[in-house]
Order: sequence, then C-alpha cells, then structure tokens
Amino acid sequence: MKIIPGQKAINNVSRRAFVSSGALAILSTRFGMASGGQAQGDPLPSWNEGPAKTAILGFVRDTTDKSSSKYVEPASRIATFDQDGTLWTEQPVYGQAAFALARIGEMAPSHPEWKDKEPFKSVLARDHAAMGKFTEGDWLQIVAVTHAGMNTEVFQQLVKDWLAKAKAPRFDRPYTDLVYQPMLEVLQYLRTNGFKTYIVTGGGIEFVRAYSEKVYGVPPEQVVGSSGLTTYDISSGKPVLMREAKPFFIDDGPGKAIGINLFIGRRPQAAFGNSGSTDMKSGDAQMLEWTQAGEGARLMMLVHHDDAKRVWRGC
Repeated sequence: MKIIPGQKAINNVSRRAFVSSGALAILSTRFGMASGGQAQGDPLPSWNEGPAKTAILGFVRDTTDKSSSKYVEPASRIATFDQDGTLWTEQPVYGQAAFALARIGEMAPSHPEWKDKEPFKSVLARDHAAMGKFTEGDWLQIVAVTHAGMNTEVFQQLVKDWLAKAKAPRFDRPYTDLVYQPMLEVLQYLRTNGFKTYIVTGGGIEFVRAYSEKVYGVPPEQVVGSSGLTTYDISSGKPVLMREAKPFFIDDGPGKAIGINLFIGRRPQAAFGNSGSTDMKSGDAQMLEWTQAGEGARLMMLVHHDDAKRVWRGC
C-alpha cells in the first residue's frame, strides 16, 4: 500500500511530548461547527459528492448487508480516528499544548525560579519566536510539570475547568467548538450502523477523555492515547492513581497500531487519519497500514480539511 501523506501543517509541538476493501481515499472536507440535524435521507450532508463520500457510503452498505460477501459481524465493526487535525483543528498549536502553556502561567507564582530558567522563561515572557524553537525535550519539561504530581481525578477536573473558559485565539471560540462537522457526521453514521468508534490519538489519553463523550459521542473507555506513568497510592487513606512525570506509552506512529492491539484487541475495519510522515515513524500511517492488513472489507482514509478561510493553513 502506498501511503499518501496528508497535507498537515507543521508546528513545533511533538505528539510524543504528549504522551471499500483495500480502498485508500483522501478526503477533502469543509470545516463547520456542529449545527445539529441532517439533510433528510443524507447521512453525510456536509460532504461534497465525490469518491470519498461514495467510498464511505459503499463501505457501510457492504459491511452491514448480510447478503453481501463483505458483511462484517457487529462485534467486529471497529472504526478508529486520529484526533488532532482529523476530528478538530490542530493549528496554530495543539489544544493540549495550549493547556500546558496556560498551566505554566497559573503555576508561575509558586516557581519564581522559572523567570530565569528555560523553557519556562520564554513561556512566561510570551516569546513566541523562542517557543517556536522549543525542542522535544523542552516540551517534555513543560508537560512534566503541568501534567504530573496529582491524581487522575484532579487532572481531569483541571482540563474540564480550562476547556470551560479557554478560547482558541484565532477563532475566539472554545477549543471544543473547533470540531469538523463532516467528521461528526461520519462518527454518527458509523455508530448508527453498529460500529464502535474509537479515538486513537498521539495526545494524552486522560486529557482527551475529559471531553470525548460530550464533544464526539465517544465514551472515555473508547479513547486510546499517550500516557504517563501512573501509580497506586493509598497514603492519604483513600486510594488514588497518581500521575508521575515519566512516560508510559506513546500512541504515535507505530505506537498507534500497538495501542489498538493492546487496548481494543481487534483490528479496525475502518481508520481515519490526517498524517503519514515520509520516514514512517510518526503520524497515522501505521494505523492505516495495520487496518488494511486485515482480511475482508477495509476502509482507510487520509483527511485533508482544505477550507482556506476557516481551517488554519499557516505553516
């Protein structure tokens, strides 16, 4: 299979810091906020007529029709979706990176030493030129201090509180509003036809689980993502899971196929992503390859959101 890289805008936040049969199609979709309702009789009303839409409709028809040679039993109807750049916008910075930077500002009064210590110094000075040159090691330091040292419940509440008030600067809208309407339609269409939809993201699993059900209709147990080491602690008399400043699993590149096998236990029948790097070490390429390698009907799609007016194209 030849993977055609999706046209993904490049930024300097590494994903690793956050912790019909045989058909490969490239989707060109229009960006839109969730509006509710669908054109009568059309399960994908936001989609342009063309090969991509036809492929999705044909795949669902074939895999759910018992008389079809491509019929798939309901228990095996699994569809996986990358998040950043596939389900919601990822530019000019990942939503989770924006959360981490905001946390640095909130925590700064307790860390006066950060004023003279990189990478925190540049963050506090809002030196965007310097932040644009951050290495993966710099981002790992930022994630370590902003995502660890607390239990999982405290962390999820921090995420929910931030999402309730934070707005993406370019759109002046909450980050959870910046979801691609066509992709919401695909998620719902697949679920209506007996598919389980999973998010398989390079982002943090606990971060995405804080909003996945409300935003995408994907329950937290159907989110696979990068994670830090977690330990069991009962020192306070109440058992909690503490987040440590050490990586546990990186759900990116080959890690996506590994994560699917570990946490889902079934090979997807359909997979959607927006990136496949030329060195094959990151992005969604391996998830699409792993999906295609199975028998029977398979649908692998690279998503290219190409609305220049409403989708961030700067890179």
